[in-house]
Amino acid sequence: MDNENQRFRVLGRAAGSNHVGRFEAHQREVVDDGWARDDVLPVLRTQTDIEVPRSVINYIKSPDLPFDRSINPYRGCEHGCVYCFARPSHAYLGLSPGLDFETRLIARPEAPEVLKRELAAKKYKVAPIAIGTNTDPYQPIEKKHEIMRGCLQVLSDAGHPVAIVTKGSLIERDIDILGDMARRGLVRVGISVTTLDAKLSRLMEPRAPAPQRRLQVIRTLAGAGIPVRVMASPMIPALTDPEMESILAAGRDAGARHASWIMLRLPREVSPLVQEWLADHFPDRAERIMSRLREMHGGRAYDATWHRRMRGEGPYADIVAQRFQVAVKRLGLGRKAPPMRRDLFRAPLDVGRQMSFL
Repeated sequence: MDNENQRFRVLGRAAGSNHVGRFEAHQREVVDDGWARDDVLPVLRTQTDIEVPRSVINYIKSPDLPFDRSINPYRGCEHGCVYCFARPSHAYLGLSPGLDFETRLIARPEAPEVLKRELAAKKYKVAPIAIGTNTDPYQPIEKKHEIMRGCLQVLSDAGHPVAIVTKGSLIERDIDILGDMARRGLVRVGISVTTLDAKLSRLMEPRAPAPQRRLQVIRTLAGAGIPVRVMASPMIPALTDPEMESILAAGRDAGARHASWIMLRLPREVSPLVQEWLADHFPDRAERIMSRLREMHGGRAYDATWHRRMRGEGPYADIVAQRFQVAVKRLGLGRKAPPMRRDLFRAPLDVGRQMSFL
């Protein structure tokens, strides 16, 4: 094992280290006691703890996002995408943004009831809620907990608009709710397709559905009349960005109506994790990839400035953006999606309040 960098390979996981979060007073160090066989550790099982949330709607003040509120049914994500920009949020829980993020998860089973209470508040003003912008609501543990389905049912009953982002095929389970919401103009779904290369996908998103399975999800949702966006995100320079046009075309052929893209983002602890991953799996182009990213972010691996963090700046960023515009125009994916309806919203009855008789 590499004691200095605490790096090791864990079967079925993307992160190659488990450094403690930035708020911890002490660091952990991996020490080779002589019993380990090469640098491979046994399978690391997923643990799930329960959280009782006081609120579930997160209000966001970010001028470069098309929404101002979101819901996270889970903290952490078993899909384990090495590039996930949500990894640093695990540090607020006293856990590592590394392996802990994909193995030590937090479920919030009371989220649907809390959501219902928040929607019923007299001061609540309806606007689209985004789900899946931090961690995936359709990650594997949703099959057991069904928190996302519960939240979706609350939103559907209230006539509330929702935008969903996912890589998970489990979304097909909820077509009964989503199809009804789509007919009322209350839902949009974005399916993230990072690469069409199944081997590469398995390396960087080890527990997410394979690329062809995600394209099948697009077909299934589109066939049910649900508007779907193919999201070519994140684009990794010199690794996945050459596939942009192919991803968009495959999404269009599967039934996607719209498209979007985001460049790879490396906030806080994500940067060393991705650099470790590149050194392990793509040592021949690791420096080239990082050089491109630094070129787009003023010499740094990442710049969190609004309106720059998603795409970067400079010649290379401009070329990728232009390629996207040309591709979506050619493929018919450049149409602007109509706004979701807000006029159907009806606040849920307050918990404990008896229905009045007319």
